Amino acid sequence: MARQSITFTNPNDKWLKEQVASEEYASKSELVNDLIRQARQKQARIDWVRHKIEKAEKSGFTSRSKAEILSKAKGNLDG
Repeated sequence: MARQSITFTNPNDKWLKEQVASEEYASKSELVNDLIRQARQKQARIDWVRHKIEKAEKSGFTSRSKAEILSKAKGNLDG
């Protein structure tokens, strides 16, 4: 595992310490890694949506209603 030295603002350091003190996380490192993992997952979802939008824009028009399109998109996000 790579080791890094980073500096936090006082409010962020306080929040990190509170999270560790609440025993939600065992260490600041565990918490920061979890936050980064969540950000990466969020970015992957954004990239997926962006790809689908670009693909849809290139494919032309559809006869499906807004409700049908929304339902299909929600179904795809759920799994």
